[in-house]
Amino acid sequence: MRSTSSTNRKPRAAKTAAAALAAALALSLSACGGDDDKSSSDSGPTGGTATGTGVTLPKLNGQSLQVAAVWSGEEQANFKKVLAEFEKRTGAKVTFVPAQDPIVNFLGSKIAGGQPPDVAMLPQPGAIKQAVDKKWAKPLGAEAKAELAKNYSQGWQDIGKVGGTQYGVYYKAANKSLIWYNAKVFENAGATEPKTWAELLTTAQTVYDSGVTPFSVGGAEGWTLTDWFENVYLSQAGPEKYDQLAKHEIKWTDPSVKDALATLGQVWGKKDYVAGGAKGALQTDFPASVTQVFTGGDQPKAAMVYEGDFAQVNIQTAKAKVGTDAKVFPFPKAGDTAPVVSGGDAAVILKDSKAAQALATFLASPDAATIQAKLGGYLSPNKNVDISSYPNPVQQKIAKALIQSGDDFRFDMSDQAPQAFGGTPGKGEWKALQDFLANPKDIAGTQAKLEADAAAAYGN
Repeated sequence: MRSTSSTNRKPRAAKTAAAALAAALALSLSACGGDDDKSSSDSGPTGGTATGTGVTLPKLNGQSLQVAAVWSGEEQANFKKVLAEFEKRTGAKVTFVPAQDPIVNFLGSKIAGGQPPDVAMLPQPGAIKQAVDKKWAKPLGAEAKAELAKNYSQGWQDIGKVGGTQYGVYYKAANKSLIWYNAKVFENAGATEPKTWAELLTTAQTVYDSGVTPFSVGGAEGWTLTDWFENVYLSQAGPEKYDQLAKHEIKWTDPSVKDALATLGQVWGKKDYVAGGAKGALQTDFPASVTQVFTGGDQPKAAMVYEGDFAQVNIQTAKAKVGTDAKVFPFPKAGDTAPVVSGGDAAVILKDSKAAQALATFLASPDAATIQAKLGGYLSPNKNVDISSYPNPVQQKIAKALIQSGDDFRFDMSDQAPQAFGGTPGKGEWKALQDFLANPKDIAGTQAKLEADAAAAYGN
């Protein structure tokens, strides 16, 4: 299971675009101030069927829809505002259904019980393919496909295809090559933003010497660890090997994997570099890994946290301001180029109807994405969302860089894998890297476990 766009990508073009994207981020991110001002009344287009808006929607009075996603907290609340706009414009009633990871298992139980949601937000290309293989997913109609063609690069359209048929609308994207930091801690320590892995280690030591633990790691959720690995691996091994490993065309026992794990071990295995040590990190979920960097005044539990642009939602929860209290730099290059890894969530129709197709069409439009863009903590691959819609200069620069990268990006490797390997808590890659976080010296054992699990999941 893999994205069609990444399997066909030209490595040299992707490398060039990745370098350009990283350079654009490096020039702009940390310099940006941030004013998180936003008005709930200024949340997006309103009105009738097509008046003053970019997408035409049918009237759906009396019809109801269920939309399932794993989102929680502010992410869920913000998405519900998008659904509320759809209700207002169509007259349909939309219910959000909280799902659990792995979402394919959750959907399987719903379908077996005869109660599938109408639309599901799937976080992996592999999950889309599973839904198609199980004959759950329904192809997108002409209106949704037309909206996609108008607003998305070919690469983002292709990721939502299986066998050449369009099933997914990538409503939400992520730049997963960012490290956020507590600006006050860096200022007190005299630390500077690193551009290379070696410089990152120097910065970490400077922060440590000032009395603050350098890194917060959300190891309770294995996906954060796969993201760490992917950035190091893409930078060190390069785009071509990245694609090969994503398709399991090379084994996890390959020397390139050994090199990436050894590099990760320079952070994960360094005594007192990770908040709470390995044991504490393995008990820290992603939201806590972010908020503990931006609470505690001058003495937070850690100075830096790696994760994507979506961490802004959690930064805001900590009452910190992006661009002033919380700043960001691109993931430092561990090899020849700085890595650029993307992820995303796609809307897939499970119960075909006029209302479900209309919702998919709406989610493919800039109308929908603009609403959530203004709320923060969200990034759209929709190229027709006005960059000024994003609530602060940092987010605007991240969004602009993503759109300018066009088709030449690398999608999250674990999201391209079969879910049993790349997307299941307590199993496969998630579990192997959690075990590696606990024992970073066991590189060979980690490689062997990764390869055994990958071979079983990929069937080769």
